[in-house]
Amino acid sequence: MRTPAADRTATMMPLAGSGDAALLNAAPDAIVAVTVEGTITLVNTQTERLFGYRREELLGGNIDMLVPEAYRGAHPEHRRRYLTDLRPRPMGPGNQLAARRKDGTEFPADISLSSIDTGDGLLVVAAVRDVTDRIRAEEKFRGVLEAAPDAIVGIARDGRIALANAQAEHLFGYTREELIGQVIEILVPEHARGVHPAHRDRYFARPMLRPMGAGMQLSARRKDGVEFPVEISLSALDTEDGPVVLSAIRDVTDRLEMQATRERLKNQAERERLEAQLQQSQRLESLGQLAGGVAHDFNNLLAVMLNYTAFVAEQITDAAADDPTGVWTAARHDIAQILRAGERATELTHQLLAFGRREVVRPQVLNLNVVVREVQQLLQRTLGEHVQLHTDLVADCRRVLADPGQLEQILVNLAVNARDAMPEGGTLTIGTANRQLDARTAAEHPNLSPGPHVELRVSDTGTGIDPEIAVRVFEPFFTTKPKGQGTGLGLATVYGIVTQAGGSIVMHSAPGAGTAFTMLLPATDAELVEPEPLPPRIRTRGGETVLVVEDEEALREVTCRILTRNGYRVLTAAGGPEALKLAEHLTDPVHLLLSDVIMPHMLGTELAAKMRELRPDCRVLYMSGYAQPILAAQGTLAPGLALVEKPFSEPDLLHWVRQVLDA
Repeated sequence: MRTPAADRTATMMPLAGSGDAALLNAAPDAIVAVTVEGTITLVNTQTERLFGYRREELLGGNIDMLVPEAYRGAHPEHRRRYLTDLRPRPMGPGNQLAARRKDGTEFPADISLSSIDTGDGLLVVAAVRDVTDRIRAEEKFRGVLEAAPDAIVGIARDGRIALANAQAEHLFGYTREELIGQVIEILVPEHARGVHPAHRDRYFARPMLRPMGAGMQLSARRKDGVEFPVEISLSALDTEDGPVVLSAIRDVTDRLEMQATRERLKNQAERERLEAQLQQSQRLESLGQLAGGVAHDFNNLLAVMLNYTAFVAEQITDAAADDPTGVWTAARHDIAQILRAGERATELTHQLLAFGRREVVRPQVLNLNVVVREVQQLLQRTLGEHVQLHTDLVADCRRVLADPGQLEQILVNLAVNARDAMPEGGTLTIGTANRQLDARTAAEHPNLSPGPHVELRVSDTGTGIDPEIAVRVFEPFFTTKPKGQGTGLGLATVYGIVTQAGGSIVMHSAPGAGTAFTMLLPATDAELVEPEPLPPRIRTRGGETVLVVEDEEALREVTCRILTRNGYRVLTAAGGPEALKLAEHLTDPVHLLLSDVIMPHMLGTELAAKMRELRPDCRVLYMSGYAQPILAAQGTLAPGLALVEKPFSEPDLLHWVRQVLDA
């Protein structure tokens, strides 16, 4: 019998015959067919399994037996409304209901509905699917979504927002209801809204995981129009309603502000470090200029004192030889003590000049490993048996250009300091290493440029140095040793030698943790040169004419006396103008100009240039305790110049005079 409702649907199909029972039982969902009155006429095997009834218990029963009690009163009305519109209703939103098993337990179910005209009446067929696991998974997903620390927004293919979590509400200022269904561009800054859909389409066309920080630091816009920096991660999710792109959005305002603050503090600290470094460098430079000036005047005095003392020593020695039992023997001993004191004073002036980077150096290409090995035995004797000396020398050490004598002086000075810092014993370690400095590392060291360098490191296990003392260790005359046990020039000399060689030195120390000095010297590609053999002993006497120019009267007189007593004809002048006037009116040849470097009115170099114009054959020998005006790079003499350093002895002066005249 047909019903009027059956005439209004185009979706009615004949009821499956018994031959299709196997196919029906193989369906994954429970299949239930009911009459318009709600009587169950057909079930499959999945129905028995899902609801717990046997087929015989279900057939002929009312569909309400599968409906939870709370909904049974309203169920006939729902069935009646479906009969007025028999279009198929697939599973999905709007058809997620609840069902009831035989044991009374209820479970969530997705239900699809369709109608079948059997010829004997209309049947409504329901496919029922237990979605308990899916709902649990969805609830778990929603829990994770809500617990996420970032704002999560799901975007559908058409660009509309399909889901949003609580953090999205908090971050953007919209309620969830305001967000769902809106295009995602409401969260995009206005200046980017025009291009954003194209970006979105490209991602949907080729979705891939984009984690936080993978070039996705962008900007977002809140409901109140305020824009803020964000990081965004993207991932694609397939759903029953199509692909959804999950966007995790993180406000990075605080982090960027912290980064900016850290960078600002870092730059400020670096600026303060460089300023402190510059101030220390300027302070040491000023002290170096002062030390150089003091050394110049002091060297003149020492030259006078030592040479006149040597003259007296000769006479006393002769007198003591004639009267061995008289007072002259004791006097000779006293004079020897004066000479030894003068020699120690000479060493101090050389240390002052080395600190001030005004010492004349004679650099050569050398291997630091060789220098360390050659001075190792001397250092062990200096340290004593209570201090162990270890070396850690790099293989294939790069070459440097430096004065080997000055490098040995560095090692001895640092070894003495280390020994004094380890009165109960300890270990002194000397190491070398090849270093390649980049621009950033080079900037941390005064005077250095990027490129290959050689590191010389001297460290001890001594008492260490307090920070307030460490900043002054390179200053001349600063010492922590008891009075009379140190001059305060050891580390100042080390500093001057290293910086004059174009290098840099830094110290790291802490009380109780020992001290380490690290020196960096520029490497050179020049080849090692074998040391020249010592020249044969040259004669000291001569008959040539020497013009001595010296503004210090006492030094001028003692120089004249040394040369005269060794057979030279000597002319003297107190300065450059006087010397030139003398040379203009002199008819005899002047074989050698022996001139001080620093003099009032005219430097020795200016005098020499004018002298060569007047007398091209005249040789030039400079004498100075402060030779800075004639020094080339790193304290070396300019090419072609000869210099005898003050305070000089009689043999030294005669040696240089003869060497220049015979060259």
